[in-house]
Amino acid sequence: MSVVLDASALLASLLDEPGKDQVDAVINGAAMTTVNLAEVVGHFAKFGADRAQIEALLRGLPIIYVEPDWELALSAGLMRPTCDPAGLSLGDRLCLAQAQRTGARVLTADRAWKGLAEALGVDVELIR
Repeated sequence: MSVVLDASALLASLLDEPGKDQVDAVINGAAMTTVNLAEVVGHFAKFGADRAQIEALLRGLPIIYVEPDWELALSAGLMRPTCDPAGLSLGDRLCLAQAQRTGARVLTADRAWKGLAEALGVDVELIR
């Protein structure tokens, strides 16, 4: 697993937005936390999709879903002082913590992450 996807990256792919090609090139075997998956589900639910529609859209994706454990939660929590000034959420920090833990690069559309990459020791790639 060499890539971790932020919710914004997967949404770019699913919604045919700029950055889609970058995500599609690495999606096979990419990782995503289940918290970031919940953010994607929430996006579609907000705009009226029901559970069956959302499951049909997401079920077959070749992504490895990572459930937060003690170590990931601890790492994400410790990132808060660094990430709060940039407005990053818990989901954002869990995504970054997963990339930090595995040494993978993280794909996101969130420009604020790039400024935090060095401080967190994470390789952040902006998709647009």
